Amino acid sequence: MNRLGSGPVGSAAAAAGQYRVCGNCRKVPRQEKRVQVSSPLTRGPSAFIPENEVMQANGLDERTNLLVEEYSTSGRLDNITQVMSIHTQYLESFLRSQFYMLRMDGPLPLPYRHYIAIMAAARHQCSYLINMHVDEFLKTGGIAEWLNGLEYIPQRLKNLNEINKLLAHRPWLITKEHIQKLVKTGENNWSLPELVHAVVLLAHYHALASFVFGSGINPERDLDTSNGVRLIAVNNFCVCDLANDNNIENASLTSSNFGIADSLSELEALMERMKRLQEDKEDEEASQEEMTTRFEKEKKESLLVISGAFDDEIVSTDVSRYVEDPGFGYKDFARRGEDHLPTFRAQDYTWENHGFSLVNRLYSDIGHLLDEKFRMVYNLTYNTMATHEDVDTTTLRRALFNYVHCMYGIRYDDYDYGEVNQLLERSLKVYIKTVTCYPERTTKRMYDSYWRQFKHSEKVHVNLLLMEARMQAELLYALRAITRHLT
Repeated sequence: MNRLGSGPVGSAAAAAGQYRVCGNCRKVPRQEKRVQVSSPLTRGPSAFIPENEVMQANGLDERTNLLVEEYSTSGRLDNITQVMSIHTQYLESFLRSQFYMLRMDGPLPLPYRHYIAIMAAARHQCSYLINMHVDEFLKTGGIAEWLNGLEYIPQRLKNLNEINKLLAHRPWLITKEHIQKLVKTGENNWSLPELVHAVVLLAHYHALASFVFGSGINPERDLDTSNGVRLIAVNNFCVCDLANDNNIENASLTSSNFGIADSLSELEALMERMKRLQEDKEDEEASQEEMTTRFEKEKKESLLVISGAFDDEIVSTDVSRYVEDPGFGYKDFARRGEDHLPTFRAQDYTWENHGFSLVNRLYSDIGHLLDEKFRMVYNLTYNTMATHEDVDTTTLRRALFNYVHCMYGIRYDDYDYGEVNQLLERSLKVYIKTVTCYPERTTKRMYDSYWRQFKHSEKVHVNLLLMEARMQAELLYALRAITRHLT
């Protein structure tokens, strides 16, 4: 079968002139920014979740409609909200905090808020969020010329480029010097309340881009669609798989036993490991030295979790105009050969004891809203796992949250990182690392490859946990730098 499909993308001669070598089919985009795909458009809010499952999960929930009426800035039930509404309790916390940072009284003018959202989303080439906030930027009185790109915006906004880049990809590099540079006296300086508002927006939209890609959120409207053919921006996807529902062959997913193990037995094995961990914890506790060793081991092993096959990013012009230094991306915190970076000990600077009070002091009430959202997603449970009921999923939720923080170098002294290795299978680790660190590389294959017996609602819950863990990690590094600037 010709995996390139029929029609415009099926010509071998054209392909030969347009693509560089791919490890899968030996062809990858070279110059073309967009390719045509003749497969039918996926219906519904998500390309990963069947439309009837999203609709069935939220139905005509009155609560969801009321929340949208009260807190949606666009005034419509968008695709993100539809997928999130599978978990209505969480959705309320999410919409309230997002509405507050975009619309309620705060240090920044409304157009600035939406432009900062555009800058944040562009770091991950998230056209969905960019398009949404371009509309909102104009509706709130933004200057249309700014949408031509970063060179058209005020110097004050341009000065956010560095912290936007670091927060999105390597937040551990943020220092008090970055903060001092932004708040120093001058016509383009930021006040601390303004800067905290901007940092909260940047972290929120970096993390939301992870949710958009991780959940396969479809565009609200596809203006590039005609005659059943759609144009797709080629970033890290090989064209051989764009015509095949984005089922990209990923080297780290194609182990010898991939797809052979029975998914039912995988589920039973996971539940057994959870039970055994609980029993072991009651019997004996590991020493602090052992806990430290396990964290370092997990941090180093995360290096072996490979995400994506392409080093070169191809960014469409529509996105690149909002990006400075597009080649700057995530680098493993523990990568060998680099200068040693000290681990961020969570106990030394926690959200609960430090970050929360600082952000609340400088940007009134947002701390309460973010805290409620973090707690909601962390504690959210229906006591089910796939077809099983009355299951305590605490250890699993904690492992997901803490693994994200581990990839960002954040360590909890009282957590045994051995649990991560026992509870999170390799395909799930690949998915977590991709969604968190390189969300634009997420594929349907990655989404489908882990927890094959679990419901889509449970996978959406995973995405919510990853999103909030990532946002909190970014905030911890930024707020710690602000605290150091103040002391």
